[in-house]
Amino acid sequence: MTTTLDPTAVGLTLPDKRWLPAFAAAIMLSVMPAAGPVLAQQGTDNQQAVDAIIGTEVQEEETQAATDAVRLIAAIDKTAENTAIVRKTSNLAKVDIVFLPDAARTEGGPPPEIEAKVKEREAEIAELRKEIEGNAMLFHAIDSRQILPQDVLAVEFDDANGVVIFAAAKPAG
Repeated sequence: MTTTLDPTAVGLTLPDKRWLPAFAAAIMLSVMPAAGPVLAQQGTDNQQAVDAIIGTEVQEEETQAATDAVRLIAAIDKTAENTAIVRKTSNLAKVDIVFLPDAARTEGGPPPEIEAKVKEREAEIAELRKEIEGNAMLFHAIDSRQILPQDVLAVEFDDANGVVIFAAAKPAG
C-alpha cells in the first residue's frame, strides 16, 4: 500500500497541486530576514570573515616593478615550485601583498624585462593563478584587497612560513 500526501487530511484545501512551490516560496521568504545577516557575514566584505578565513593579518606594500625587477623575476622563475607549495598550503604565519602599480594593465603592463619573463612562464603562471583560486586562504587574501587572480604575477615563500604575493595592480582606494 502506498500513501500520498493528502492536503485535505491536514485541513488544507487547495484547488490543484501548484500549491507546493508557492508554499515553499512563502517559507523561504519568511526565513530570509533571520538568515540574511548570517549569510552576509560569509562574504569578503566583512573583515572579520576575511581574517577568519585567511587566519593571519595581511600586510600590504607598494613598489615599482622596475625597482624590484630582480626579486620579481626570481619569483617568476620559481613559479612551478611555488605552485606546488600553494597547492599544499593551508596555514601561513604571514601574508604580504606587494602592489606593482606600474605593472598594472591600466598602465600598459609590466616593464619589458618582466613582461618577457611572464610570457616565458605563461603556462606556469596560469597554473599558479588557478591554484590561488582554489586555495581559500590565498584567494580571500587577494580578493579582500580587490586583486583579481589574473593580476598575480608571482608568489614567493620564505622560511618563516610566510608568502609574498606580487600583484600587477594598484591598491584599492
